[in-house]
Amino acid sequence: MTTHNDDVDWDRWPVCDYLAENYREVHASDAAVIAHHSAFYRGLPPGRIARSVEFGAGPNLYPLILASAACRRIDAVEAGASNIAYLEDQICHRLDASWLPFHTLCRRLNPQVPATLAGALAPVNIVHADVRTLPPGAYGLASMHFVAESVTEDFAEFADLCRSFVRTVRPGGHLIAAFMENMPTYRIGPASRWPGCPVSPATVTEVFTPLTRDLDVTHIDVDPTLPDYGDSGMVLLTGVAEAV
Repeated sequence: MTTHNDDVDWDRWPVCDYLAENYREVHASDAAVIAHHSAFYRGLPPGRIARSVEFGAGPNLYPLILASAACRRIDAVEAGASNIAYLEDQICHRLDASWLPFHTLCRRLNPQVPATLAGALAPVNIVHADVRTLPPGAYGLASMHFVAESVTEDFAEFADLCRSFVRTVRPGGHLIAAFMENMPTYRIGPASRWPGCPVSPATVTEVFTPLTRDLDVTHIDVDPTLPDYGDSGMVLLTGVAEAV
């Protein structure tokens, strides 16, 4: 039976296991994503974007750090209770020291990033909501990292989530995203199982071409320092939203 997004209890996402497996150090794939994204954000003047969205924020802070170079407000929209609790703890109370090297790299590659980690996260507004309920055209920039392909096994639902992502920005707004390539159903920690939808540069291009202009899709090879989730690397995207 195919697992869909609504079949999963996202409130139980294993934040501690996920962070331990992926974000307690800067892996080569992280550095490649940050380099790619930093080049994009360097093309935007500081504070150019009044309001941006991190579409399905999860507990990963580096997309928020990157966006701080150009965005005056960043809505981190997330449905899962455990991820919301982590974001609130980090942004409202204390910051894990493990994020400091990520901030250092982001700022080295783009000096428009605020000088401190706390400063980079100051524009973040945490929103506990389903990304599918966001109003259309509310943002000047939308960012998404490892979401649409990691919450469903159904390609049609993946494509619908991508359309929802594009719709959140006004026509002419900026898009930046990263996907796990060929991600199967996967495990985090010793037991938990989560849905995956295998995608490639070709399928990402197919989905986004009718929705965007100035589309650029690139690939990062698999990172052997990360757990073997069965993926074959990452797919990175930038583009400009058309009316959807």
